[in-house]
Amino acid sequence: MKTLQKLAKEQKGRYYSLFAIAIAFGFVMITQAYLIVSIVDDLFLNQVTFDQVTAFLLLLLAVFLFRSLLSYWSGKIGLKMAAQVKADYRKRLLQAYSRHSLMSSYKGQSGQKVSVMMDAVDELDNFFSKYVPQRIITTVVPVMILVVVFTQHVYSGLILLFTAPFIPIFMIIIGKMTQEKSEEKLDSLTAFSGRFLDTLQGLMSLKLYGRSKHYKEVIRQSSLEFRDATMKILKVAFTSSLMLEFISMLSIGLVALELGFRLVVFNEISFFTAFFILLLVPEFYNLLKELGSAFHAGRSSTGASDKIERELSQAEQTQTWGSRSLSKGPVSLELRNVSFQYETNGFTLSDINANLPKNGQTAIVGKSGSGKTTLLHIVAGLIQPQEGKVLTDGHERLEYKEEDWFSKISYITQHPYLFAGTIAENIALGTKATKADIEEAAVKAGISDLIETLPERYDTPIGEGGRGLSGGEKQRIALARAFLKKPSIVLFDEPTTGLDLFTEQILQKSIKELAQTSTVITVAHRLQTIKEANHILFLENGELKSQGTHEQLKASVSSYKRLFSKNGEEE
Repeated sequence: MKTLQKLAKEQKGRYYSLFAIAIAFGFVMITQAYLIVSIVDDLFLNQVTFDQVTAFLLLLLAVFLFRSLLSYWSGKIGLKMAAQVKADYRKRLLQAYSRHSLMSSYKGQSGQKVSVMMDAVDELDNFFSKYVPQRIITTVVPVMILVVVFTQHVYSGLILLFTAPFIPIFMIIIGKMTQEKSEEKLDSLTAFSGRFLDTLQGLMSLKLYGRSKHYKEVIRQSSLEFRDATMKILKVAFTSSLMLEFISMLSIGLVALELGFRLVVFNEISFFTAFFILLLVPEFYNLLKELGSAFHAGRSSTGASDKIERELSQAEQTQTWGSRSLSKGPVSLELRNVSFQYETNGFTLSDINANLPKNGQTAIVGKSGSGKTTLLHIVAGLIQPQEGKVLTDGHERLEYKEEDWFSKISYITQHPYLFAGTIAENIALGTKATKADIEEAAVKAGISDLIETLPERYDTPIGEGGRGLSGGEKQRIALARAFLKKPSIVLFDEPTTGLDLFTEQILQKSIKELAQTSTVITVAHRLQTIKEANHILFLENGELKSQGTHEQLKASVSSYKRLFSKNGEEE
């Protein structure tokens, strides 16, 4: 709760406005009670005419309206505070997730992250829109009422002073239970969200392998767990309301009993004073009771805040990039004692030392599972090595500005992702390009002839994930992106896998052309691609076994020679 309190106080203008409203609210409440007592006393005891109290009635109406207006302002300020905090939290979460390394992004479930950003952040609303305004009002107004009651009748003031602490004590007890139940509810919701999204994404596989009924039951069970967690919170809320009502009614009864005896039996107090106090006492306990309800809502928000802060602390544990700019054109790359391990006892890429030439092509070769793609991710900056350094033009990569680094990198995977939109929008992804630039890039990537046959040419819409296009067509659009971007480094991850001969030839030609203006690094398994490379890194079980040209490695490394003999690709 301290974190949320700090966030509330940071909005100084709104925070102190709530105090001003609370003071005004206290004066209005006391004035309202005084006017009601005056009107009743004059009409029924002093026998004045109705016309003589008309001014008081109009003033009372104005007080009612002003009280309503103060309540509205208080709630509106609370909502604005909540909106500001929620927007800031979502921005921080989005920035933290965007800075995730590739491997960090793959951890956990997408649905869980979305649930934290949406549902957990929305849970903060009650703290700022209800608890903070009510806490400030309850801090100020009851003290004002207590002072007034003491000036009118000391014994009534003592009863208020004695009974009032029971409500905060009960609030603390119930609040702790509420926070625990709230955290259980959020855990159930994130688990439900994650499983639901996972099931939707893998629905085809589940159907094909006959597991759809099983996962239907998993989702049903998750939804029941979420329902049960929600009902537990409601149970605590109802219990809290019952006990707060009981304490406040008992306390009001004690004050009323004491005033009744002194007014009727002992005749020690006037009707005006007794009635005035009796109108203020329910207001006093009602404010404490409302704070109890708001406190219950605030503790729910505290559980959500703790969850968000834990998510942020994990998400923000990333290395900081520097301020250097990467030069245009080909760059030299050096891997110095680079090591990386996925998880404890997981696959390890260890002690990689290599100098990658600025000009020409570099190929990364090895059996499946030898660490080729992992090494490519490290070179790209998508994951950071746990040990060692990646030097670019003699400078450590983290010295460069992150935005500048990725603006000069192109990464073409086996299955490049295309977004719902036009072909032109997908080619121009991440760049400000003219129509002529887009068409020139398409020509270089060998996709322009196909685009020209389409009814809307470059404005032809394609589906999410590139639906409607073949694998080769997606590859060529990804190549067009690279030509348009004019990067310093181009990375290919087994780009020719599954392609027909025509598309593969286009790809080989494009790689050669890109190598003239960029440093090209390719994870390769096709002999033709490997033979085109000026420098080859041969990986085996996460270690750099050897490096050199194809002919050098074939002559000196038996396992490299067996790799291609086995595939039937030896010359």
